[in-house]
Order: sequence, then C-alpha cells, then structure tokens
Amino acid sequence: MAARVVARAPGETAPLGGVSQAACRAGVAIAAAWAVALLFGRPDTLMAAPPNHPFPRAEARPDPFQPDTSQAARQDAIQSIPFERLDADARAKVRAVLSDVSVFRRMPVRVVDCDPDLYLFLVRHPDVAVNIWEVLRISRLQLRQIDRARYQVLEPAGVAGTIEFLHHSHDTHLIYGEGTYEGPVFARPVVGKTLAVLKTGYVRETNGRYYITSRLDVFLSIDHLPAELLSKAMHPLLGKVADTNFVQSVAFLGSLSRTAELKHRSVQRLAARLAHVEPELRGRLAELAEEIARESPDAGNAQASEVSDVVGRRETAALN
Repeated sequence: MAARVVARAPGETAPLGGVSQAACRAGVAIAAAWAVALLFGRPDTLMAAPPNHPFPRAEARPDPFQPDTSQAARQDAIQSIPFERLDADARAKVRAVLSDVSVFRRMPVRVVDCDPDLYLFLVRHPDVAVNIWEVLRISRLQLRQIDRARYQVLEPAGVAGTIEFLHHSHDTHLIYGEGTYEGPVFARPVVGKTLAVLKTGYVRETNGRYYITSRLDVFLSIDHLPAELLSKAMHPLLGKVADTNFVQSVAFLGSLSRTAELKHRSVQRLAARLAHVEPELRGRLAELAEEIARESPDAGNAQASEVSDVVGRRETAALN
C-alpha cells in the first residue's frame, strides 16, 4: 500500500465511590458536545488491545501513555493550536474556552494499527462511527451532520449540543463544542463549551502496516459554578472514565480497520445500513473497506481475527 497522508456505549453505570449515577453522568455531561461524543461513545464490545509501539518521550512528560493535567501539558496543548490558520470567528471560539478553563486533561497517548485513510475518514466524519454503533446496537448516542463541519449531538442522559471542526489537517484536528445538560443534579440547565485538540502521527513499518499515534487534549469551560466545582472535585474519577473512553474509541478505529482487511464485505453491509449519514459517506466507507482489503499486507489471509468475528456477529444481528 502506497504511503498516504491524507467508547462503552452510554448506559446505566453503578455508583462509584459513593457518587450517585446522576452526579457521575452530570459531571461528564456538562462538558460540551464533543466531549459527550468522545466520553460516552465507548464501543467496548469491539475492543482490540493496541500494539506495543515506541513513542518518543517528551522531557516534560516522562510517560506519555499516562494522562496528564499538569500546567506544562496545558501550555504545550495551547501552543499546539494552529492559531495562524484560524479565521477570526474560530479564534474567538478558541479564546472563549481558553480564557475560562474549568478542567484540562491530556488523555493517554494511544498507538493503533489502522489504515490512515480510514482513520482520517472516521475522525473527520464522526457521525459515521456513531451511526455504526447505533446499527450494532452498542450506543444510544446520536450525532447528526447539520452542515459541512457541524454536527448536532443528543445523548439520552440529558445532553444536547453541537460540535464543529475549526481546523483539520493530516496531523491536527481542532474541535469546538457547545452543549447543555438538563438533569436531576442541577436546578437549571448547565451550559458548557469545550475545545479538543487531536494530534496524530503516522508510521509505516517494514511489514507494510501503519501505526497511528493519537493524542487528545481537552479543555472544558463550564458556565455554572456548582457544576464547575462538582467537575473539579470529581475530576480524578471522571478523568479515568474519559481516559478509558478515549482508549476504547481509538481501539475501535483499529478494530474496524482490521475487520475491513479480513471481512470487508461485513463493513460494506454495515455501510449500507447507515441511515443517518449522507449517501456519499456510506459509499466512501464501502470503497475504503474494499481498498483496505485489496492493499492489506495480509491480503488472502482467510482466518479472521476475534475482533472481526465480533463485528460480523453484531452486523448479522443488526440485519435481522
């Protein structure tokens, strides 16, 4: 293949450490819509462990595979934002979040074996991934495209909002979100904004396989003092939930890529069932599945992986 540059599903959770389900959900949900899409969208029935792979260690972060909330990581994340490539409206949205940050978290760096075109396609069209989870019946999250770069988010726990891409390139995606949470924890709706910076690196090994490194920095701004205090107090707990969801979401991309290699027709059938994305996106996903299978270093290998079997079983059940 020529070089190309081109999360557990939302549901009931048991009380943790004496914190009620509603409080746990609210603490995460008051984040703006992109955080909701990321934090609640854990397709953990399709997980595959990412391969061990070396990643250069930054001096300020002795272990990039662990989460980081330090001031150094926060400043590094801010410096990675491509301000010079943003228009005035986008810069204003970025500054609105950065001027009033309630919570910052750098998720653990993840490395996944994944086709780079499929990775970028799903990152830039998150509604496709979410619709796949809907078809496979592993998520109740809804993400609907409303214009070229904006999406509407609905989550059964009481979250509604929008996300939009302020910038995208092969190695940097900047996502801004606004959302509200209405639930039993607070007397009035809670409004939140979020800014997510996804940094990506690509390595092609001598065996022809691509390994993709993903690092996600998230800034949350919560316009509600009790909610902000709750989020800060619960950050250690909620941060672990966020880390797990990010890890599993990245692993899902690798799982789908591997399934396309070994059972591309299953992915194509899934694409045909995506009722909430544009037809051209369904078509592109089907095309990518065929390209990945054709160009795979393991092309011709008839033995499917466990992950592929899971996808196949889920896809079969969804069609019934």
